[in-house]
Amino acid sequence: MQLRPYQTEAVAAVYDHLRQRDDHPCVVIPTAGGKTPVMATICRDVITRWDGRVLILAHVKELLEQAVSKLDAIAPDLWNRIGVYSAGLRSRDTEHSIIVAGVQSVYKRAAELDAFDLILLDECHLLAPDGEGMYRTFLADAQVVNPNVRFVGLTATPYRMTTGVICAPENLLNHVCYEVGVRELIVQGYLCSLKSKAGQRKVDTSGLHLRGGEFIAGEVEELMDDDALVRSACREIVGYTRERHSVLIFAAGVQHALHVQRVLDGMGYECGFVCGDTLPFDRAETLARFKRGELKYLVNVNVLTTGFDAPNIDCVVLLRPTNSPGLYYQMVGRGFRLDPSKDNCLVLDFGGNIVRHGPVDALAIKDRSPGNSEAPAKECPECQTVIHAAYGICPECGHEFPPPQRNQHDQHASTAGVLTGEVTETEYDVQDVFYSVHVKRDAPDDHPRTMRIDYRCGLNEYHSEWVCPEHHGYARGKFEAWWRARSHDRLPSTADDAVTLAEAGALAQTQSITVRSVAGEQFDRIIDYQLGSIPPPPDDIDDDCAAGVLPASEYTDDECVPF
Repeated sequence: MQLRPYQTEAVAAVYDHLRQRDDHPCVVIPTAGGKTPVMATICRDVITRWDGRVLILAHVKELLEQAVSKLDAIAPDLWNRIGVYSAGLRSRDTEHSIIVAGVQSVYKRAAELDAFDLILLDECHLLAPDGEGMYRTFLADAQVVNPNVRFVGLTATPYRMTTGVICAPENLLNHVCYEVGVRELIVQGYLCSLKSKAGQRKVDTSGLHLRGGEFIAGEVEELMDDDALVRSACREIVGYTRERHSVLIFAAGVQHALHVQRVLDGMGYECGFVCGDTLPFDRAETLARFKRGELKYLVNVNVLTTGFDAPNIDCVVLLRPTNSPGLYYQMVGRGFRLDPSKDNCLVLDFGGNIVRHGPVDALAIKDRSPGNSEAPAKECPECQTVIHAAYGICPECGHEFPPPQRNQHDQHASTAGVLTGEVTETEYDVQDVFYSVHVKRDAPDDHPRTMRIDYRCGLNEYHSEWVCPEHHGYARGKFEAWWRARSHDRLPSTADDAVTLAEAGALAQTQSITVRSVAGEQFDRIIDYQLGSIPPPPDDIDDDCAAGVLPASEYTDDECVPF
């Protein structure tokens, strides 16, 4: 097997780290980017170049099988030096130079396996942050057997759900020695491109609570397993996937998944189902049918996030919210693999995950380690006091916060882009418009003010823009063009004047707006409008004022810019 250029770089970075530092490195390669060939190359070098012994630790049977097959492919001459220690694979080899082991099978048997020079930790984001995990137990004993053993982690997601990044001076893994990003590999043609379909809104998760950094599972399933929501979401899934071949659905719980399966089956679309309790034979048969393309829809509960390789997946449906950026990434990552049957992979997000965590190639990761956590807080909309999130009534002004709306949610997929730079344009009907004077925070008293326009496009859906009647040059020119497209009245020279005229009916009614969202950018932008008829000019306005013609002495040089 010929390594890709970035895989070769990753191997070299590991060796440089081990030579130059005395701590333990981590390699970050995206899902489907090929971590196993990197491990296989390192194993071969350890055995043939340095006469060493190496252990590969993983947590699921599929990862062990993949490691063995890739080792055979990249170093077929070593097949008789590779052993497997896994109860699930019914093998307990201990004498070979390369051992591929399931952590559940060996975490109390470090002495039985004898000394290793290098231990490779596949999917190392699963390492427990405290000392109680099986990985920690085994690795501590392995250091007793050989105090000089070195650890190398490999993962697509170098952070945990509860404590943020996994590499730190005090952690088991200390430094990311090599990292390549999702977007780089997509551009280079090694990963499948992603797209997300524009819907209307995400599910309302404001009533969910956290436990151990993740939403409480029972609350998530109660929220998502609403019959109207499930039926509407299934209709949308079917509508978006008519030209798709293999659709992987992540559900919020077993009952929710079975509900989704029943609804899709009732619509005439066979849907497979797997969960942690699915019998091994049934699970293997269902996954095999899905991989062969015989089963278009497959719904699962927490079992196909890592170690599941189905390159034909061309749509991933996130029919559940998660507060874990790693889980979000792993779910989306099921569609990263290249396959001749697809040009891209569609991501349908019904859980608000893209908005919550950001584009999958630019995740917003918070360091949740001790000393870096923030108390949950909210801002009172009446007096702007920042208070603890648990307050139902603001202690400063008495404002009553509405109770969490546990069962109010929309059944449409999110509009957010799943990759940075992805542009989504969505048209909204405007139900109401509000005008106000906006003063920039901490600005001096003489700083020009703006007019803020808020468009209400739903019960709690607002989009805003700002225009600049008090500025000069380009900003003033844009305001003049904005005003003339809506009014025959005189051009106002102050924000107060503009708001007064707008509230008096000087502007055409805005019937709809088109909002452009660019994934990875903080703010959306209104790029188009559908306007009603422009009100007639008042009787007391002259033609020059209506046209915005001012005496020459009132222009400054920068207002002569012709745009």
